[in-house]
Amino acid sequence: MLFDGGMTPDRTFATTSYDADVSPALIATMREGWARDPAPAAEPAEIAPYAAKRREALSAAFPGRVIVVPAGTPRVRNDDVPYSFRAGSDFVWLTGETTPDAVLVMTPSPESPATHTSTLYIRVCASRHESAEFFRDRNYGELWTGRRPGIAETAATLGLSTRSLDDLDAALASAGSGLITRRGLDPAIDALIKPNADDAVLASTLSDLRLVKDDWEIVQLADAVAASVRGFEDVVRELGEARNTSERWIEGTFWRRARVEGNDVGYTSIAAAGAHACVLHWTRNDGPVRDGDLLLLDAGVENRALYTADITRTIPINGHYTEPQRRVYQLVYEAQTAAIAAVKPGAHFRDYFRAANEVLARGLVEWGLLPASAADLDGPDRDVHRRYTLHGTGHMLGLDVHDCAKARKENYHEGLLQPGFVLTVEPGLYFQTDDLTVPDELRGIGVRIEDDVVVTHDGCRILTDALPRDPDGVEAWMGRLLRQ
Repeated sequence: MLFDGGMTPDRTFATTSYDADVSPALIATMREGWARDPAPAAEPAEIAPYAAKRREALSAAFPGRVIVVPAGTPRVRNDDVPYSFRAGSDFVWLTGETTPDAVLVMTPSPESPATHTSTLYIRVCASRHESAEFFRDRNYGELWTGRRPGIAETAATLGLSTRSLDDLDAALASAGSGLITRRGLDPAIDALIKPNADDAVLASTLSDLRLVKDDWEIVQLADAVAASVRGFEDVVRELGEARNTSERWIEGTFWRRARVEGNDVGYTSIAAAGAHACVLHWTRNDGPVRDGDLLLLDAGVENRALYTADITRTIPINGHYTEPQRRVYQLVYEAQTAAIAAVKPGAHFRDYFRAANEVLARGLVEWGLLPASAADLDGPDRDVHRRYTLHGTGHMLGLDVHDCAKARKENYHEGLLQPGFVLTVEPGLYFQTDDLTVPDELRGIGVRIEDDVVVTHDGCRILTDALPRDPDGVEAWMGRLLRQ
């Protein structure tokens, strides 16, 4: 603790060498003359009952254990410039809170160790009458970063017992040994709690539990998708400006929609025009946008509840596919259609991968790019088609674009699809400009079509069906937008 100007003990302030010194007179005048905090009436958040059920499920998985899940802490981008803070997904899933440095502690109930009592620890604003934090601290001062809800407001909103972060050390010390924590989010928590072999089990269990989305989560994902669809429409309308500038205009156009309607983009947008579409994670987005080329746009809005869409469309910049472009697009479209048909409860996760690859491999054989043996996905040449497709056909989607990444293999990659799973279906073909195994007219063409689907009790529902997938539909959709 530091004393500020000889006054009340205070937290260490985040200041810089170029901050002006403050006089005792300024400190004294800043302490006085402030109205009471006009805290809004706290309304229970829609997520609160869902988060409570999620904590119950986690509690059942670790009877008798003290569970610590931090939100994470702001990270430095460069010098004194932080990255925009985004709370850890496991923490958000369990609490609905998004504030930095917060920590959820789940303690076994004395009456029933198989159940837990949950307490949320948050950073509380220091009193303006006792501390200079509010105008001096660049990281947490309210005049620098804005108002933060207090303990009572947070507790009422989230339905969670809430205490000051200042009380956390004592609470963890009294919890004894054997604490388990979600590591990798907050260095201070990682250092405070002794590593435990079950820390990794906690991480995988959280991912396992998050695989099946509840009704509230499906609504959030549909919201993120709807905003993303509008972002794709924005891009089509502004292709003229993109032709005058670069792929950056496309990236910026979509980002504007994400910031207006959501929290941000869920991942760095891929705005790949021409041959850049053959670079799977092209995020430089600094190339030219030319008539006659394709634009592969892979982008998703992260909504205000932090759920993200993940959509890809490959569109002709001038509104019309050339014959070679359409040929490649049509094959990818047929592969995606077959893959979507394979998404249903009880199917193996990899079934839809196989469905897409069967279509792609067969098509590449028919084009003469692969030997006939490559069409047999159980034979010795079963994966040679991957020269032109490279990546998998999809992944889970939710709070993270590659959601539930720490789930156990038997529940995810080697598991069965269940109602409530939300996943992407995204086959693609990529013919590199220097690939001598393909004819000239195909080199430099990259096509990916990606949609988000939720597994239902009798199949799946395409959340992204407002965006056309077939080539004729894409051209008609673009034509309507370009005429507006």
